[in-house]
Amino acid sequence: MIRMQNVQKAFGDNRVLRGLDLHIPKATSMVIIGGSGTGKSVALKTVLGLITPDSGTILVDGKPADKGDRDAFLAKFGMLFQGGALFDSLPVWQNVAFRLLRGTLKRPVEEAREIAIEKLRRVGLKSEVADRFPAELSGGMQKRVGLARAIAAEPEIIFFDEPTTGLDPIMSGVINDLIREIVVEMGATAMTITHDMSSVRAIADNVAMLHDGVIQWTGPVADMDASGDPYLDQFIHGRAEGPIEAVR
Repeated sequence: MIRMQNVQKAFGDNRVLRGLDLHIPKATSMVIIGGSGTGKSVALKTVLGLITPDSGTILVDGKPADKGDRDAFLAKFGMLFQGGALFDSLPVWQNVAFRLLRGTLKRPVEEAREIAIEKLRRVGLKSEVADRFPAELSGGMQKRVGLARAIAAEPEIIFFDEPTTGLDPIMSGVINDLIREIVVEMGATAMTITHDMSSVRAIADNVAMLHDGVIQWTGPVADMDASGDPYLDQFIHGRAEGPIEAVR
């Protein structure tokens, strides 16, 4: 579903992506791990076309990501943002139905509201939450609303940006389980970036270790602990000593 070949991107003298190669098969869940500043978010944004790579090829469903109808291309994607990114001035149901109330995916208001309430129920929130505002919800509930919004338009591909940031361990586990269930249920292709190893083990079919702008190791999550790769081994065990230099 997503193929990145020799993707390079620099910001001035800072070479963030240095020939990134990544293949995400259809209906599988890929989790990209790596330290801060290694290019995880930049990689995600190049797929969406929010950042233009300096060179390389990005294919989505076999077609160049930078060609064709932009609206039709973006309609394939759903996104759960790191901070929730809910609109404070809109009630919860309008946040969930945001894409269904405008643009090429526009639906009648009542239909959009029904879909929003259905998706809220899917992530474990009752219908009365629909008319509340984000500020009235806990962090875990806001994350669920963000997840409901990500799946509202039945996307083929879902991106998860640090899905458990700011949540306690129990709520993190709940969100991880929801993500896994929903991705499998929808048959969607998922791409997640995270530092949270519990999320990796709960969400991933495959894992990619990104360091210094290249994929150091990629493979099934079941092979991660016995990979023999020094970068991956240091990262998943949180060791200060190893090939990844800790910023002091």
